[in-house]
Amino acid sequence: MLSVQPRIESSKKMAWFSPIIAIVLTMLVSSLMFLALGVSPTKAFEVFILQPVSDTYNIGELMVKAGPLLLCATGLALCYRANIWNIGAEGQLLVGAVASSAVAIQATQNSGFGVLLLALAAGIVAGMLWAAIPTFLYRLFHTNIILSTIMLNYIGLYTLLWAVHGPLADPDGFGFPESIIFADSVLLPLLSDNGRATISIVVAVGLALLSGLALYKTLPGFKLRVYGEDQAAARYAGFNSGKIVWGVMLFAGALAGFAGASEVIGPIGQLIPSVSPGYGYAAIIVAYLGRLNPIGIILSSLFMGSLYMGSDLAQIELGLPTAITGLFQGILLFFLLACDYLIFYQIKVVPRETEKRRQETLLQMKRDANDMNEVTSEDTKAQQGAL
Repeated sequence: MLSVQPRIESSKKMAWFSPIIAIVLTMLVSSLMFLALGVSPTKAFEVFILQPVSDTYNIGELMVKAGPLLLCATGLALCYRANIWNIGAEGQLLVGAVASSAVAIQATQNSGFGVLLLALAAGIVAGMLWAAIPTFLYRLFHTNIILSTIMLNYIGLYTLLWAVHGPLADPDGFGFPESIIFADSVLLPLLSDNGRATISIVVAVGLALLSGLALYKTLPGFKLRVYGEDQAAARYAGFNSGKIVWGVMLFAGALAGFAGASEVIGPIGQLIPSVSPGYGYAAIIVAYLGRLNPIGIILSSLFMGSLYMGSDLAQIELGLPTAITGLFQGILLFFLLACDYLIFYQIKVVPRETEKRRQETLLQMKRDANDMNEVTSEDTKAQQGAL
């Protein structure tokens, strides 16, 4: 029979090869999917992989897709390093976009540079405040941070929909759910004249590099990694768990809020319901594809950005639905988790009698451990009573 057993020592090399293996397996399975849809896999991969970097305009569009992914994934990676399972980047991005738009609609063509900074600050602060809600609930009431951040994603989405149908709607927009087009004075500077990529991608790369440096070369980064590996050891060493949790959550919220702000006052130029095609959720895959390393996340965000861009191109050139991106992401995440699982566990074929004895031994060890805990607890109570 098959038995799953933990490995004595996991391979560090395989931990880095795991994303490559997952990508290759995803491409193989996707080839079968393309064949079932009557599309040549060679042509499909050319559209998804090669065309996004075929010329300067497409490279610029790739930067547009990769920017928010990189920002969100960098913040999430630090949270996951600290063993804080923040799933709320999507809601923080959307709220950041709403807050930034509330400032941007006030700008005129003659507004100064300060309005642009104020719009960015509004998005960053909104993202931080949105991240502060589940953090506060987690620290005070020990709520499940996964559930609270997911639920806040939906609240953030409906906040966006309320804004574009209500206070931020274009009064001359004939009822369409969108804001006015923002003045040029409040838009982020472009990297080139023949594209939509803004300086936000440069800021995103810089923040990822600084985050990687802080994570591995500073004392706060060391404390964060220790806390994520063993919270009991971190507390014993005197590390302040509250500062670590609040720090990573607020930082992740700030980056997600900045991502939302950089979208509406960047390539989009107004607030619309489709500000994000799911960047906050895809950033989770990007973070793990980059091995929770801010440096590796730069490459994985470019790869995921090419999938988003390739999805748009495939819809035009191959007649494929845009939902194909979601299939890619799901398949990729499945294989990534499967490869990571096999790094730490191995599957062996063992005789049924051997496996039965192993299970009985493990059960007996658990019983002995429970008995030992009970004896220790009784001894402790006796000593306290004697005192």
